[in-house]
This record gives sequence, structure tokens and C-alpha cells, in this order.
Amino acid sequence: MRAMGTRSYDAAAAAIRSSLTAGARDDQELIRLASLAASSHNTQPWIFERANGSILIRPDRSRRCPVVDPEDAHLYRSLGCAAENLIHAASQQQLRASVDFDESLDSVVIHLEPAADVEPTEMSAALTTRQCTRTAYDGRPVPDEELERLRATGSSESIECLIRTSSGDIEPIAELIDAGNRRQLGDKAWRGELVEWVRFNTTDALRRHDGLAGRVNAQPSLPTVLGRVLAPLVIRAESQVRTDRARLQSSAGVAAFVASEDSKASWVEAGRCYERFALQADLFGIRTAFINQPVEVADLRPRLEQLLDAEGAAQLLIRFGYADYAPYSLRRPVDEVTAVP
Repeated sequence: MRAMGTRSYDAAAAAIRSSLTAGARDDQELIRLASLAASSHNTQPWIFERANGSILIRPDRSRRCPVVDPEDAHLYRSLGCAAENLIHAASQQQLRASVDFDESLDSVVIHLEPAADVEPTEMSAALTTRQCTRTAYDGRPVPDEELERLRATGSSESIECLIRTSSGDIEPIAELIDAGNRRQLGDKAWRGELVEWVRFNTTDALRRHDGLAGRVNAQPSLPTVLGRVLAPLVIRAESQVRTDRARLQSSAGVAAFVASEDSKASWVEAGRCYERFALQADLFGIRTAFINQPVEVADLRPRLEQLLDAEGAAQLLIRFGYADYAPYSLRRPVDEVTAVP
């Protein structure tokens, strides 16, 4: 039965990541590919809406994580990730795309214009394969020319991508990650919110198509009721500290995304920059995973910015390196994330 459930899970994950469909405009295809973007706890906190030739991405606040993300910063970064995916998906349909954050609509607006001279972007080839890979990596260094390409790809006018690869630079950052793990996992409310997004078995994962599936994290399958009882007892800070330390040591480096200001628009832009970085990394055979504890714990964030010598507000922190793909997370069907006209 477990093997059958695993096959069903992998088939569902593969179906939502089927090959790109090039050709005439197909908004459903654009939304499908946009929804493959990264989001905190795989909450998928977005609603897509078609409007006058454009596609709006609105926040779905029913999918907030108020403990880990009280200001909704990660939520808006997730919208930026989805917007970036949509831009590259649009290139497959000869659509020129531009992005604005509209304060009055509280939405990311992607303007789409048919253009015969638009060709598929290089990054569009990675839309269906990019993933947050939470496993250990193989420790190999990334060549300097690829590091520079990643740094440039992950930067924009308002976001600076800072990459650190030396052990001397990474060790003090690792200490902040340790401190963040201890702070967060010592917080009952934080643990409770995390458990709400854990999918303890394939049946639950396939019913919801969201959250943190055990299949992705190589965790044993448990009945949901039992998992909810046991998880708060077994999720412990020191165990997570050891796990994250080992994974960080296996990585080629870390990257931070720093904004010149701290606002909804900059949160969206940071998400776009991360998603570009991750798509480009995937094309290089490089995996990425979030290590956001020093960003999420308020009094650790200034210390992170100081360590990075950052001129601005740290938005996201990730590790990167070489590894095989892990099992993919699920996504909700397009009709569930699309507003009814």
C-alpha cells in the first residue's frame, strides 16, 4: 500500500510539471507554470485573476503563516516568485510581459502583450524542474563564472544578491541559523503553525496538494492524527540544529537577497530575484533551499545584515550546491487558484 501511495504521489507531482505547451495564448497554462513557484511551507498563498489582457496575482490571506511571517513578507515574496515564473511562461506563447505591484489593488499585475519577436527565455526550460531541495548536497564548489552569473541574475535595481562561499564567512551565519532554530523550535506557537502545514501521509498530501509532504522530506508515513500528536514531541531544536549544520556544510555557499527598502513592492521584487536565481541555478545543475531563520527572527536579522555588510534589509537567505533532484512537492489544480470571472 505504501508503494502504491508513493507512485500515486509521484504521478500527481509529475502531472502538474508536464512539459511546456507552446503556441497560442493559454492563460491556464500560464497560471499552471506560475503556480510551480516557491512559497513558504508550500502554502501557495496566491489567487490568479484575468483582467483586461493582464493577469493579477492577489494574496490569499487564508494561507497566511502569522507566527513565522507576521507582516506577510514571505507571502508577498511568494507572489513575486509566481510572477517571475509567469513572465518566463509567457515567453513560450510569444507574449511580452511586464510586472508592476499595484498598491491600490494590493496585487502583482503582469501586463501581457502579443509580440512576434519574443522567443522562449532560457529560464523557461527550468520552470518544470526547479525545486527547493532540502537534502544534503555534495560539497563541490561552484565555478566563479557561474557564481557571477547567479549573482547578476539574482540582482535588480532594488535588490542585491550577496553570495558567500568561504567557511570564514559562512560560520558566523551558521551560528545565527542555529540561534534561529533554537528560538523558533522553542516556541510552541511556531511549532504548532509548522505542524498545520505538514502532510504526514500520501493520502493527506494528495487530498490537499499543498504543504510539507513527508515524501519530499524522506519522512515516514503516519496517520494524520498520530502525526499531529507526535510531531510536537519529536521536532526538537538541537536535532534541527545538527541537521541544518550538516546540510550547510555540504553546500557550496549561501546567497542573501537584500532590498534597498522594506515594503510590499520590495518583498515582491525579492521573490522575483530569488526565483530567477533558482531557475538559473537549475540550468547549471545547482539546487537551492531556504535557510531563512535569521531573516524570520526579528532580533537576528540586523546581525545577519551586519555580517553580510549589507546596505539594506535582508529579505531571503538560501544555501546552494550540487545534488540530485528530490521528490517534488505538489501544487493545487489551476481552477483552485484562479478567481472566477
